[in-house]
Amino acid sequence: MNKIKINHCFFKNSLIEIYGYAIGGNSNKIGRGGIFFMDDLGKNEETEQLNQDDLSDSSDIKKSDDEVVQKREALESDRPSDDKSSLDVPESDESMESLMDMYEESFKRFTEGEVVKGKIISIDKDYVLVDIGYKSEGQIRISEFRDEEGNINVNLDDTVEVMVELWDDEEERVILSKEKAQNIKVWEEIKKSYDDEGTVEGVILNRVRGGFSVDIGVQAFLPGSQADLRPVRNLDELVGKKYTFKILKYNRKRSNIVLSRRAILENERETKKSATLAAIHEGKEVKGIVKNITEYGVFVDLGGVDGLLHITDISWGRVKHPSELFSVADEITVKILNLDIEKERVSLGMKQLTQDPWTIVTEKYPLRSRITGKVVSLTDYGAFVELEEGIEGLIHVSEMSWTQKIRHPSKIVSVGDEVEAVVLDIKPESRRISLGMKQVVPNPWDVISEKYPVGTTIEGKIKNITDFGLFIGIDEGIDGLVHISDISWTKRIKHPSELYKKGDVIQAIVLDIEKENKRFSLGIKQLQTDPWQTVPQRYEVGKEITGTITNLTDFGVFVELEEGIEGLVHVSEISKEKIKTPVGKFTMGDVINAKVMNINTEERRIGLSIKRLEIEDEQNLLSEYVNNIKPATSTFGEILRENLQEKLNDE
Repeated sequence: MNKIKINHCFFKNSLIEIYGYAIGGNSNKIGRGGIFFMDDLGKNEETEQLNQDDLSDSSDIKKSDDEVVQKREALESDRPSDDKSSLDVPESDESMESLMDMYEESFKRFTEGEVVKGKIISIDKDYVLVDIGYKSEGQIRISEFRDEEGNINVNLDDTVEVMVELWDDEEERVILSKEKAQNIKVWEEIKKSYDDEGTVEGVILNRVRGGFSVDIGVQAFLPGSQADLRPVRNLDELVGKKYTFKILKYNRKRSNIVLSRRAILENERETKKSATLAAIHEGKEVKGIVKNITEYGVFVDLGGVDGLLHITDISWGRVKHPSELFSVADEITVKILNLDIEKERVSLGMKQLTQDPWTIVTEKYPLRSRITGKVVSLTDYGAFVELEEGIEGLIHVSEMSWTQKIRHPSKIVSVGDEVEAVVLDIKPESRRISLGMKQVVPNPWDVISEKYPVGTTIEGKIKNITDFGLFIGIDEGIDGLVHISDISWTKRIKHPSELYKKGDVIQAIVLDIEKENKRFSLGIKQLQTDPWQTVPQRYEVGKEITGTITNLTDFGVFVELEEGIEGLVHVSEISKEKIKTPVGKFTMGDVINAKVMNINTEERRIGLSIKRLEIEDEQNLLSEYVNNIKPATSTFGEILRENLQEKLNDE
């Protein structure tokens, strides 16, 4: 098959330039271009227009034999039915233009990167063939039609938009891409949205450094600061969700797109804000959404306008923290308390939706009435009890027990306990109610003196031991005190724990009851007779006694006469010789003899003297000596005897 060029060919005075192939050596029939020169132009005329020297190897006009046949059959089918043997020459300009259009269409060539529409004509395991109106079908990789699960989503005769990715005339191969066509379309939409200040929809794919990756047909970047009106605490909550965005900037060459969701939210908020501010007024009840919770209150979105519901305006009752009552996104009803349109500040209240319970508290809780409430708070000085929402009373620590000295209310009650109390006082103007727990039961001190009169012997368990005495449990929560001085008549006790321990059961005598001061005095030593009452009879003045030294001091020596009974030998009564201190002359535990000089039972003192005993012994010896002297034989002897006798008498 020879390739020829007809440089000039005239059809009805029209000059055209065409290319074609000579088929079967017959140069007067030119096919493949869709035009055949038959006998109408003169079968026997020489086709001088054909110039073999102008044959070209251009790939743009390379045609297959099958395509030539198809074109020829297509053209012949348009000829009149009475003459199928030859091609009629167009007889009008319109026919000529139609013929030229058909001719040019057969050589149509798309530009690489151009987006066209085509119809799917074949599907195999590797490619999908698409008819785009060219002599050769375009190929699309089958992978472009697979979904995430690997399924092929394509059908015959489907119309698809594709991009010409590669155009190879030599191999008559056209590579197409559906994905790149979609990408081009997306970029066109991005440009249009940016130019028109429109919006796009996308899904946040994942978190990246500084923000998020968003799928809007192509991958875009959403800065963290543009994700919401306020900083997002949990960024992972946004991942996987679909939102509307505004394009801040884009660069197609770098495939860079920056989005903003905040800009859209700000526009929506401004629109809602204007409508809300125009609709609200002080005193109006409105609904809102809890937006944020703090220690001092709740921020409520009223529709583009945020109002503050302060913690003191949430309830007439006690609210420790707003989070106890609300959660973010809760819908609540509030009342507009104050509105400053210029500063866009709105103060809200919730308790104002109901009546203040303190206005009827005196009628509901009269004096001396009994109430039941729940302990809601403890302090060092008492417990707060909730009678109802908004009404709390205080039970002072002194009003919790008749008998116990309570240092902290936690010793008696705990938060959450249900308690019974009596209303002692009400002051509605200061929103205070005084309550008492001990008034619920009779005061045991009112009957204790009748039950245990002075002089009664009781028996009880030692509940506590202190430096100053023993506390003995009696009944009705009343403890009696045995002072350290009432433990023994005679023993010197440094600490009660020397004789007793906690839990011991002992007997004691009721000494005194002071109802006003809530004191119950007991004595142990009173169970026995006071040995000092018989000391004057047992230790007469002038009597010589024998005792053991128990203590030495600079002013004298203490001598134990019997258990619990001690006497003092003053330093001046130790010896006839003048001494400054007995220390060094005696030793603890020494047994000595002394003379009883005086006795004071009230002060429990016995005065002793060693010196007087020595003097008495000397007088006895002298008296015995005088009495044993024989009658004097001389005047000198008589005089000596008389002098000795006078001395004895003087002493």
